[in-house]
Amino acid sequence: MLDSQEVQTLKNLIRDSFRIRENQDPVYVDLGGNLQRFSSAQHQVLFGRRGSGKSCLQVHFLRQAANNRDPLAIYIGVDEIKRLGFPDVLIRILLEVFQRLPGAKGKFFGLLKTPQSKIIKDLSVLLDNPEDADVSQKDSRGSEGGLDLAPAVGAPRIGLKASRGRETTTTFKSKKLDHLERHLQNYKSAIRTSIKGTWPTVFILLDDFYLIKKDLQPHVIDYLHRLLRGTDAYLKVGTIRHRTQLRVHEGQTIGVELGQDVEEISLDKTFEDFEGTNSYLHSMLSEMGNAGHVNMDVAGLFNSDAPRALTLASGGVPRDFLNIFVDAIDLSVRAGKRDRLTPTFIYKSAAQHSYKSKLANIQEEAGYDAEKLGRVYADLVAFCLKDKKKTAFLISIEDARQHPDQHELLQQLMDFKLLHVISQNTSAASGRQGRYVAYTLDFSIFMEPRRRGIEIVEFWKVDDQRRPIGVRESPDYPLARAADAAANADSSPVEEIVDSVEAELEVDVPETGAPD
Repeated sequence: MLDSQEVQTLKNLIRDSFRIRENQDPVYVDLGGNLQRFSSAQHQVLFGRRGSGKSCLQVHFLRQAANNRDPLAIYIGVDEIKRLGFPDVLIRILLEVFQRLPGAKGKFFGLLKTPQSKIIKDLSVLLDNPEDADVSQKDSRGSEGGLDLAPAVGAPRIGLKASRGRETTTTFKSKKLDHLERHLQNYKSAIRTSIKGTWPTVFILLDDFYLIKKDLQPHVIDYLHRLLRGTDAYLKVGTIRHRTQLRVHEGQTIGVELGQDVEEISLDKTFEDFEGTNSYLHSMLSEMGNAGHVNMDVAGLFNSDAPRALTLASGGVPRDFLNIFVDAIDLSVRAGKRDRLTPTFIYKSAAQHSYKSKLANIQEEAGYDAEKLGRVYADLVAFCLKDKKKTAFLISIEDARQHPDQHELLQQLMDFKLLHVISQNTSAASGRQGRYVAYTLDFSIFMEPRRRGIEIVEFWKVDDQRRPIGVRESPDYPLARAADAAANADSSPVEEIVDSVEAELEVDVPETGAPD
């Protein structure tokens, strides 16, 4: 069954769905009504972890808009411009917008210049102008920063302060930002004129916004929101929640407020509602099966324990769910198991998409937080698997209030899919006071091969009081310990620490490879 042509077609369809290109329409399964909400005439921020479907939704919408010629959708991938500083990254975005609006080349084949074509020329010159700047940088333990505009002799002064652990001050002698501010109303007027009578609405899709340096993000989104506010053009930003800073306060508020200036859409499915996440992911897989073959029995490809194992191994992330599924079939067929998919091969597949590849993502994208994130993650693994012998842990809500920087690091580890939240508000057993947030380590780190001597916290099961089993009994991890781990520059590389913990655990490989 697993080596049938029908299954091969499904695997090919799934693999094709991972290739998100602006000029191609990806396979998109809309089970949550997100496409309809995304189509509304509202400024929106689309949140989701890597692999949650942000780019897939945006590009699918882009292709639909192109085919239907309504609305005009302009897609901008931040990955191509992420290395630019400020305000050059903003100028590049503005150029992309104006170059794709109607009338960009002027009238009569560009012979008659329009305000829009003049703006494009001015922005191009502005972008190419070198920054005549004095730059000073220092490290600090400041918790938040902002934009400070103060007059200086001959030019404005701009102070950019990065939140949590670093402060950068840059004095621009050029007038790039001043130019953008003075011409904002001209740009707004040009947008209105360009789309009037041609397009009822314009959507500007800004994908992977989190790749812009975090301390610059509020200033970029603040300008774009002010530019588009009151026009028929709407900003749609795709990003990762805890890699994103939408507001800063420094004398005045810079940025946007969720629920007030922009609407929030979340694509994340978590283990807080395990049954809901499990149902969503398998419904998505079933819909993809029907896209390849009418009435394909996708559920029949699994044995009784495998569907739950696939959801657990994926961390609730759609792309990981599909990746693990496809690779698990290949592993099973190569091993001669062609009947149905079992947890054994699901966890073997998950190990191939293990914490090491996720740690690589941290090194690529987390910037100056990367080393701290790696150290804290290694300490968490040692705490759970070596010290406490359990796969889940608790964080006191009061402790999180007292250690916001360390709590933020845990949130980022969750965004990188190394941790998964299982309860946002739980009590703790053994007389421990207060309320807690409960997390589990990613299953790829302890299920293949399965480790003896540790307790897998089976949070998807409930006791006679309808409480998740094992969650209240999980140990609480003190964030002061995370602070020490993050500051320990002499600690071993995270891979060495994790590998040393794994080496101390005995290995057990049961037939099913799944927790009971």
